[in-house]
Amino acid sequence: MNVVIIGATSAIAQEVAKLYANAGASLFLVARNEAKLVAVAADLRVRGASDVETFVADLAERSHDAEIVAAAGSDPDVVLIAHGSLPDQRAIDTDPVAQVAEFQLNATSVLALAAQFANVLERNRRGTLAVIGSVAGDRGRRSNYVYGAAKAATHAFCDGLRGRLAVAGVSLVLIKPGWVDTPMTGAIKKNPLFASAASVAKGIHHAIGAGRGTVYVPGYWRWISLIVQMLPAKLVKF
Repeated sequence: MNVVIIGATSAIAQEVAKLYANAGASLFLVARNEAKLVAVAADLRVRGASDVETFVADLAERSHDAEIVAAAGSDPDVVLIAHGSLPDQRAIDTDPVAQVAEFQLNATSVLALAAQFANVLERNRRGTLAVIGSVAGDRGRRSNYVYGAAKAATHAFCDGLRGRLAVAGVSLVLIKPGWVDTPMTGAIKKNPLFASAASVAKGIHHAIGAGRGTVYVPGYWRWISLIVQMLPAKLVKF
């Protein structure tokens, strides 16, 4: 199995990669931190990956997109797009430039790569494109509206793209995690709703294998998100 992982040094992506490595998959990893990427690749080889190739790129830069897709090879079985950032909303509230930059990283760069890999999978008439979104995209909230807007755009894009790819026999899986205990959420006070990166990765791995459409991980976030969406606007001040 040939697996492409974009944003491969994130905590969740690393755990997903381990599951594929354990099964002897061939992995193509993309991330911006070369030293960390080399360390992750070495670990995956030890775990049983049949081959591990790496590509260093700042995913906020669009100039690398075509080169990444070409280097990943012409016959991927799974493409997982897992990069992004969680900005401090209060810190960028009055900075439009920073807001746009965060949106571009969390939405535009994700959609641009998804669109290019979709063309490859559609041409092959097989495979799975998986994108990590977030429950934050289900409703705009004061605490993370730039991040939430980016994830909402990702959700809408994936819903439409899924219909197109289905005609070619290609699956598109949108994964919507809730709170996950990772370095990205390090500044957030933990509570019982936080899941581990390893448990979320297992949910992602299963969803990809099953070719499911939109998946909340852990599953209870589907119901939490539904409740939040149903709240009157005057109550959503958080």
